[in-house]
Amino acid sequence: MKRPASSENVLARIRRWREVCPDIALRSTFIVGFPGETEEEFDELLDFIEAAQLDRVGAFAYSPVAGATANDLPDHVPPEVQQERLGRLMGLQEEVSAGRLARKVGKTMRVLVDEVDGEGAIARSAADAPEIDGLVYVNSGQSLQAGDFADVRIVDSDAHDLWAEPV
Repeated sequence: MKRPASSENVLARIRRWREVCPDIALRSTFIVGFPGETEEEFDELLDFIEAAQLDRVGAFAYSPVAGATANDLPDHVPPEVQQERLGRLMGLQEEVSAGRLARKVGKTMRVLVDEVDGEGAIARSAADAPEIDGLVYVNSGQSLQAGDFADVRIVDSDAHDLWAEPV
């Protein structure tokens, strides 16, 4: 795909970023099943995902695009293999995400409240894009209002979301 970076250089850069800013949230998007992608190359991608420990990952299966030179490449990956690889990648990323979010339990963070209902507030952290990433569910957050910034203590997590209490 004409991507010039080596994974070793990218991993070194990620380590430096995290040394400078331990709370940095890193995200990327990957294509699986690009024409000519071998199982070995896909395994290298999984190794990278494991090593990089990215906070947010999106992925999609390759599909031809009108006028793209990749359409003429040999060895197109069958759609069923693409979907199997996509599932494996996203399964691994779910494990990575669960681990990264679990590290936030017990910490205090500032969140932006998106809505309030009878159960509490629904918010997001600075790392969360609206309608894309996970949410922060604030128990007993009924006194908050949409648009408020609030400091909360994280009390639980799963692979995508956090649960918190107002500080």
